[in-house]
Amino acid sequence: MRKIAAVIAAFLLSAVAAQAQQPPGGRLGTGLPVPRFVSLKTDRVNLREGPSKDHRTAWVFQRAGLPVEIVAEYETWRRIRDSEGTEGWVLHSLLSGRRTALVMPWAKKGEAPVGLLDRPDDKGGVVAQMQPGVITNVKACDGKWCRVMISMDRARDLDGYVRQEKLWGVYPNEQIE
Repeated sequence: MRKIAAVIAAFLLSAVAAQAQQPPGGRLGTGLPVPRFVSLKTDRVNLREGPSKDHRTAWVFQRAGLPVEIVAEYETWRRIRDSEGTEGWVLHSLLSGRRTALVMPWAKKGEAPVGLLDRPDDKGGVVAQMQPGVITNVKACDGKWCRVMISMDRARDLDGYVRQEKLWGVYPNEQIE
């Protein structure tokens, strides 16, 4: 009987904790899956402490295309998390559904670059060496490999493959067409 009471208590505590994470009113935005990855639409995005312009700006992102993870929605506001774990609220119009990913943002300074390969195979030819923190445009993923594109300049893009586990902005085993 004690075990059943402990399970019920744990369930109720987790439900209360989940409700505390929801903004006032608990209304969600789009009905799209949460969490999900998106990217920043502009070079200047204010990260706010709460879901309104009345809340203080806690951080300003200055990198268009940066992948972020939507972890909650409230009306026209999205609670996002970046690759370093920083969370806050942004207006939905500052986000894009375009999928991007960061190359190994967790890498320590001096770690070897990641090869962009000409085919989804560890023995593929190296098209380029990508430094940790490089933003890639995600074209497709099969759960193990992602086809990505890197914009070099207005006249040239590099296209190739990288192991999915080396990217932040796609989930493990996620398939993207």
